[in-house]
Amino acid sequence: MIRYKNFLSSGNVWTEIKLNEASNTLVIGDNGAGKSTMLDALCFTLFNKPFRSITKKQLINSVNQSKTLAEVVFRIGSQIYTVRRGIKPNIFEIELNGKLQNQDAAVRDYQDYLESSILKLNFTSFTQIVILGSSTFVPFMQLPAMKRREIIEDLLDIKIFSIMNVLVKEKISSNRERLNDINREIDSIKDKIKVRKILIDKMKEDKQSFEKDYKQKLSDTEKQIQEHNASIEKLQIETNSKNELLINWEETKDKFNSLKDFSKTFRAKVNRISKEIEFYETNEECPTCHQEIDKNFIEEKMKDLTVTKSRNESAIDEAKKQIEALAKELETFAHIQEEIVKCNTEISKLNSDISALNRYKSTLLSNLEENSSKQSDVETEKATVKELATQGMDREEKKKSLLSERSTLSYCSDLLRDSGVKTRIIKQYIPIMNKLINKYLASMDFFVDFEIDEEFNETIRSRHRDSFKYASFSEGEKMRIDLALLLTWRSIAKMKNSTNTNLLILDEVFDASLDSNGCEDFLKLLHDIGKDTNVFTISHKGDVLQDKFENVIRFVKERNFSRVAA
Repeated sequence: MIRYKNFLSSGNVWTEIKLNEASNTLVIGDNGAGKSTMLDALCFTLFNKPFRSITKKQLINSVNQSKTLAEVVFRIGSQIYTVRRGIKPNIFEIELNGKLQNQDAAVRDYQDYLESSILKLNFTSFTQIVILGSSTFVPFMQLPAMKRREIIEDLLDIKIFSIMNVLVKEKISSNRERLNDINREIDSIKDKIKVRKILIDKMKEDKQSFEKDYKQKLSDTEKQIQEHNASIEKLQIETNSKNELLINWEETKDKFNSLKDFSKTFRAKVNRISKEIEFYETNEECPTCHQEIDKNFIEEKMKDLTVTKSRNESAIDEAKKQIEALAKELETFAHIQEEIVKCNTEISKLNSDISALNRYKSTLLSNLEENSSKQSDVETEKATVKELATQGMDREEKKKSLLSERSTLSYCSDLLRDSGVKTRIIKQYIPIMNKLINKYLASMDFFVDFEIDEEFNETIRSRHRDSFKYASFSEGEKMRIDLALLLTWRSIAKMKNSTNTNLLILDEVFDASLDSNGCEDFLKLLHDIGKDTNVFTISHKGDVLQDKFENVIRFVKERNFSRVAA
């Protein structure tokens, strides 16, 4: 069933047409009464585009200007579908057994679902199988080669191979991208391994050079320490030896000082004696009492004083000699002491140098230890290289897998392309198609040998074997060919179970191209196929054809609105 309102010239009251009321129905009415509106409503509802060359905006009733709505109800097996589409507001709904289907998908996806999963027909195929029209209808033989092929692929239910081919091509493209990615990863891993190997070699070289340099420095330092220790030992021996020479230094110093004191004491005695002698030499009387001093006493005294003075002067001379000897000895001791101080200063300096050398040695050892620890860095880099190599092997395995996948996909693509499995299937059906076309042509008393090839180019031979093309025939003959092709496509679709429709709509077929004999042949053919098909014939020749159909629907136009007459 199809019904619509506010659609073209129809008003706000439903126009309803039952599609299964009779096996053949004549649709008549004056020009502009709305006969062909049912075609536009049907195509608009199912495919979102009218049958004729009209815009969607023009489908809206010009009087009511809103709430344009059309519905198509049909059965597929036990499933009853209702497709509903409207303008102002925009509506697109699909019901299955009265239950509204998921509306979450985008409109385009929803339309694809309707065409591919439910109808299994697109607009072009639908107009070639269900409708034979005279207005904007483009016959099969006037379609471009690609459109012809699409229709046949729909009929043979092999369009899936084209879809599969698209998917395979997408997979090939994805495979190519993944291969490129893998190759880039492999190249990157190789570069990383190369860089790290260079780094490892440099680290080894630096480590060896560092160790060699520092070991030499350590050896030189230890040698210096040993030399300094040897020098210290030598200086200590020398110092000890010199210290032994200074054992008597204090004793000598004491002796020297004692002798100096002794010499001073005796010099004082000598001075006193010299004064006493001088007194006796110059004085003959006592200065105190003024008594004369005995000359004998003076002589005796002078003699004793002279002897005493002489002995003391001798003692002083001897002490002087000893003091001079001791002074020289003390001078030697002082020199030795200076040398000992110099030795101790040198020893101190050497010890200081040894401490500095030991600190330097510790630094060298620490740096050597740190450098040795760099071996772990080398091992870390080696581990990284190993890990990268593992990653590289993994990528190579993936690459092999992708190459194998590409080979398989390429093979599938070769099979799925137009020249592949689809062409093989089409080749099998070409003889059947040609047989059916010629059968339907013969039933319309049009005796020619009609053949289409794998590219769906036609060769038409007359009884005299003259070769013609579709364009060479009259409009009436073309109409017969168009009808024969339509019936053939319907038979093939039914045979393949791809599309089995019991609806056939003929728009003004009888009105222009067919002569009276052609009309009679056509009517006979329609009655023959109408046993399991609901045929709707739209025509202006109601007075001629009315009694030749089981059911008649008349459209009338009143007050600018079309309706079905009671």
